[in-house]
Amino acid sequence: MTLKTTLKLSAAAASLAILAGCASTSALDEVRMTAESAQADAAEARSIATQAQNTANQAQRDAQAALQMSEQNRDEMNRMFESSMRK
Repeated sequence: MTLKTTLKLSAAAASLAILAGCASTSALDEVRMTAESAQADAAEARSIATQAQNTANQAQRDAQAALQMSEQNRDEMNRMFESSMRK
């Protein structure tokens, strides 16, 4: 079950329990536990997303550094070639 579905079900369960007027303590505890579980799932998903973003940022930095090094190597090879052609 996805986080979004869990949150929707939690909200619907809480609303139904309150609207029906038969919200027993155990029913409210169950809704509270479901909501707490959904919050924990959301926090975990946020943490995973943050880690993924950090990894993507590092990959972007690495790719930019590799591109820069490649361009420097190309320029150096061009200078070496031009130098050898003058001899």
